[in-house]
Amino acid sequence: MPHQRHILRAAVAALALAGTGVVVAQTAAPTQKKIYCWDEGGRRVCGDALPASAVDNARTEFNAKSGLATGQVGRALTDEERGAAEVAAEAARRQAEAEALQKRRDLAMVESYLTEADLRRAYGERTALLDETLKASRLGLANLRLSLLSLLRQAGDLELADGPVPRKLADSIRHQHGELLRQQQILRAQEVDRAELERELADSVQRYRAMRQDPNAPAPAPAAPTPAG
Repeated sequence: MPHQRHILRAAVAALALAGTGVVVAQTAAPTQKKIYCWDEGGRRVCGDALPASAVDNARTEFNAKSGLATGQVGRALTDEERGAAEVAAEAARRQAEAEALQKRRDLAMVESYLTEADLRRAYGERTALLDETLKASRLGLANLRLSLLSLLRQAGDLELADGPVPRKLADSIRHQHGELLRQQQILRAQEVDRAELERELADSVQRYRAMRQDPNAPAPAPAAPTPAG
């Protein structure tokens, strides 16, 4: 008999614990009810359920118990808006990459040149090379013009004398004229490069000065000691 009573008490205790567990499981995480408010047909609509027709609408979500706003959901974008947003995001990403690259270049510039004079000297070397190239191109163009004028005079003299212009001479004129046009295009491109180099120098000097004034810019490396002579 005592043994049966012990078993009965254990069973009752187990049932009591099981019942408590059920109650805890049901009340541990009560669902937080929400109130949704959205615009529909020009009027404000609120409810404790969001209909399928309002899923893509902008809405504000409130805690049903406290009445406090808990979230803001924007309306769904159209395909055109989504495409425009993707294009804008890609442009912003490219811009950020370009700015980061420029920052790295600026840091490298400050580390490479101890003074502004060093920077200008480096650009001066590039400028001198371009100027020599321009000088050679202009001289070559001048010689091409003289050569073409000489050929045209020969053809003109033959025509004035009622003589035919030989095919070889006509071909030479066409060739020289085509080469003259080609060299003119090359010269224009070189002149654009020269002007661009001037703009690049002005921009680099401005950036160099700004970086030198920036307390976060790296300090210049110390100059190498002059060997005792």
